[in-house]
Amino acid sequence: MSSSMSMVCGFLDGTIFSVEGGYRVLQHPRPERVFDRIADARWFLAVNWCDRCDSPAAILTHNGQLSFENQATRVVGEAEFLPFADRPHVFQAGLSAKPGQFACVNVCKPDERCSHQVKVTSLEIDPRYGPVAIVQAVAMGRLPERSPF
Repeated sequence: MSSSMSMVCGFLDGTIFSVEGGYRVLQHPRPERVFDRIADARWFLAVNWCDRCDSPAAILTHNGQLSFENQATRVVGEAEFLPFADRPHVFQAGLSAKPGQFACVNVCKPDERCSHQVKVTSLEIDPRYGPVAIVQAVAMGRLPERSPF
């Protein structure tokens, strides 16, 4: 039995390849798993990318919702990681980043100074729903004071 591949692509540190009946992800824990649509394979890799992060990480939608958050985000709390007021700005920063690159954004609470920084980039996972952004905390806690020198 021969197996032919007609498409192979990289996506978020993973590899998707077409097979008869759909798409496989090289990094999937069940190698026989076939996704019906490439968008489902991309979604798996986006979730997997967030899940592998030690720091808080999540998938942010255009309407400010976190459609997935990793365990570290659940520990600190999604509002602490990414306050609701900052989400539109963070999402737009991701859209303005060059393809394949992250933008860095300071996260600030209304009653405090900026508390940490996140890196963000937009992704096209499923064209039916538009872009999403993956967001990862770079440094939780206080940002260092700027030196006057």
